[in-house]
Amino acid sequence: MCTSIVVNRKKTIVGWNLDILDMEHRVRPNEDGVYIEINDATEGWMPLFGANKRGDFVGMPTCWPADKRSDPVGPGENVIMLDIDLLLQKKTLEEIRVIAEKGPVYSIPGLTFMSALSDREGNVLHIIPGQGIKYYEKPDHAILTNFSPFKQDSETHPWMGWDRYHKAEDMLKDATEDFGVEDCFDILKAVAQEVCPTVVSMVYDVGEKTVYWCENRKWDKIEKAVF
Repeated sequence: MCTSIVVNRKKTIVGWNLDILDMEHRVRPNEDGVYIEINDATEGWMPLFGANKRGDFVGMPTCWPADKRSDPVGPGENVIMLDIDLLLQKKTLEEIRVIAEKGPVYSIPGLTFMSALSDREGNVLHIIPGQGIKYYEKPDHAILTNFSPFKQDSETHPWMGWDRYHKAEDMLKDATEDFGVEDCFDILKAVAQEVCPTVVSMVYDVGEKTVYWCENRKWDKIEKAVF
């Protein structure tokens, strides 16, 4: 599960709910960004989500149901490594867009991880391995939950996030030009989960170069980092 939101009004505001179950995580701020890291049994702590000081944001919702076309077959790019390269500023959003347009992008066997990426200009790139990409040049807003934008609700699953998507969409329809950090947290709070729990909620005010976050839905304990 997970919900990614990018909003372009007077400001570019990015929001992210990380919903995971039985996975060890930590939030690690440093001078280059604020990373949400997952403790992988093989690789150790991996920075998979978060924001960097350049203005990029990386979210990686899981697509439910999984799509077998995202399993590795022959040469191609690993969506997780592309995300890490953007987060660690090894590649730009435009470079990743070119890579994703030219050749196949895979996930890992049995799991279809998607990418919800944005840059400091508010441009958005959604990568759905095995299906394609969607690029939005500074959209009014862009949302990605756990269903494929190419399939919409043609394949249903309890965790696909169709309800979360439409709840966020409805709230954004009424958003003003002054949409800001608190407004974004209101949406993240409205779509937060408990069964597969929301463990980190993060908002990035790109223009102010400030990241705000809380853990385990403790909305009164917001932390922040300024680059």
